Amino acid sequence: MLLVQAVHAFHIAPAARDTHRAVKPVMVDLSIESSGMKFPNPFVIGSGPPGTNYKTIARCFDAGWGGVVAKTVSLTDNPVVNVAPRYGQHRFTTDAHDANVRGDTIGFTNIELISDRPLEDWLDDFKQLKAEYPDQMLIASIMEQYDKERWQELTRRIAECGVDGFECNFSCPHGHPERNMGAAMGQDPKMVEEVTGWVVEATDLPVWAKMTPNIGDIRPPARAAFNAGAKGVSAINTILSCTGVDLKTLRPIPTVEGYATYGGYSYAAVKPIALRMVSQLARDPDVGEISGIGGVSKATDAIEHLLLGASTVQLCTGPMLQGHGMVKGLISGLEEFMEEKGFESVRDFVGVSLPYFTTHSDLADRQKEAKMAKAGGTDMQWGEDLTTTTADLTTN
Repeated sequence: MLLVQAVHAFHIAPAARDTHRAVKPVMVDLSIESSGMKFPNPFVIGSGPPGTNYKTIARCFDAGWGGVVAKTVSLTDNPVVNVAPRYGQHRFTTDAHDANVRGDTIGFTNIELISDRPLEDWLDDFKQLKAEYPDQMLIASIMEQYDKERWQELTRRIAECGVDGFECNFSCPHGHPERNMGAAMGQDPKMVEEVTGWVVEATDLPVWAKMTPNIGDIRPPARAAFNAGAKGVSAINTILSCTGVDLKTLRPIPTVEGYATYGGYSYAAVKPIALRMVSQLARDPDVGEISGIGGVSKATDAIEHLLLGASTVQLCTGPMLQGHGMVKGLISGLEEFMEEKGFESVRDFVGVSLPYFTTHSDLADRQKEAKMAKAGGTDMQWGEDLTTTTADLTTN
């Protein structure tokens, strides 16, 4: 499959899209080439605990994941000290009075830093993984201080291990901001462009830049990364948050020795924010390939990312809560969707839903025209029954 640019759906005529209604079963191809890397399917383990060492990455490959972005690494002399507990779950329940009703996890907060393992151990893992899984896509996530020599040394040492690409972590919301690392760097487009350029200069492998959502407009740093030679961006990383407060101890969560810090929020609750940012990037003509991240708990969530412009979809919290085998449901769900809609390849529908975004004023004009065509119609009026009117005004 030849490398093609990410589809910006406003280039696709709506009439052409209507032809993708399946009238007979089709043979579907789940593989996709993105940034010069060929993934057997678009489902990629995002940087984090599921990719924290050789053992779990190997299990990801064996389970059928399309690729793995390993946990973020830096040079060994960077001090990294993780604490425990470091996770907090946001659960939904309608019973606020029964402490035994735990409810479903809709959000997940972590205060975990980048890998605390020595780089030398990681180099051994990368070599072993590529020796045993030569055809699987292994992407190294890297993060360093604002220093060209350090970024380039890290890049060159890892590239020698045979990895398939790099992801620059410009987005960790709570890791070493005092050294301009993570989101502190990713919020500055000039710094993103400069550092991406350092990494691109040090390797011939494709480079992705991971974007922070903790910013007013996600597009400027993404454009900066592409200006510097990045082949793609990953979006989004976690959203800076406070999970809640333990009503027994009155301490914020997660609690470490009675205290807490703000962490990164993920999983199902962040999907609307992630989809908004992915689609904003996909609609920008200066942005190319996108690896969508955020809120994926099942196949339909991942499909929405693809429809809004992502060519691969990364998951981290999902497999942490559901296990390595989660990918089987993603694959079967994607196959069913493609067969139902008549899509033969994943690339056929990347960005297909993007042309239907417009302005609020345009929506009002369209609705006015539609009402005139129907010879009347009145707006819903709010009255005593709020839930019924709300339901009448809701799409889904």
